[in-house]
Amino acid sequence: MTHLILQAPDLPAPYIEKIAAIASAEGVQELGPTAVRLLGVDADARAEVEACCEQAGLDYAFFDRIARLRDCRILAMDMDSTLVNIECIDEIADMAGRKAEVAAITEAAMRGEIADFAESLRRRVALLEGVPATALEQVYTERLRLNPGAERLIATVRQHGLKTLLVSGGFTFFTGRLQERLNLDACHSNVLEIKDGVLTGRVLGDIVDAQGKAARLRELAAELGAGPEQIIAVGDGANDLKMLSLAQFSVAYRAKPVVRKQANYALNVSPLDAILNWFRLSH
Repeated sequence: MTHLILQAPDLPAPYIEKIAAIASAEGVQELGPTAVRLLGVDADARAEVEACCEQAGLDYAFFDRIARLRDCRILAMDMDSTLVNIECIDEIADMAGRKAEVAAITEAAMRGEIADFAESLRRRVALLEGVPATALEQVYTERLRLNPGAERLIATVRQHGLKTLLVSGGFTFFTGRLQERLNLDACHSNVLEIKDGVLTGRVLGDIVDAQGKAARLRELAAELGAGPEQIIAVGDGANDLKMLSLAQFSVAYRAKPVVRKQANYALNVSPLDAILNWFRLSH
């Protein structure tokens, strides 16, 4: 039996009825004020349902069956613009009056227009040369916010026994603090070189790029014996695609078109914890 889950911060009842009719749903189950599950839908109506959802501004997800969350093993997430609301490197650059230059390279890389992420990161970090290291703390305390639903998503998956992995093309300064704050099991990101209290404009060691993110997830999956159907992976940019390809529950969160096209699911309007509505949470 195919299920269709519809979600939005404001769920318009007329659209739910319209989509239920299009999909020949056998029943409608409320999952809360922002989500419904349509039962026994016609999978052949998918294209029409997708068009209607996009027109109505609804997030949708089709499932042949509703899995138990505790049967999953891993939640892997990107940091910038996924777990948190900003691109940290752009905000550090803003402290030096170089945000526009850095943000333009970030945007092109996330859209997939710059194929070599490592090279794009080196170019951006070079523009940070001379920025006081105190700018990192300022960005973390003044500008970085968790995206809506992040805390509940992470706390809930941890309660159900999943391991949490943060993999980022960003920096250890931020991932380390988030790991502590959210009790994440592991995180991997890039190390900014700091000398005499200022950024040198260089990154130390291997760069965590698309390949690096996927490699970290692959390692954890091997360690836990987790198959693709036991992995939830969430990202927004082109350098998340290799990581997302390892997960059956690959989620494009407020993502670039190239990512929305390739991920199995998308959250364009709902918060991160909307992912929980795709699973059975009972023990």
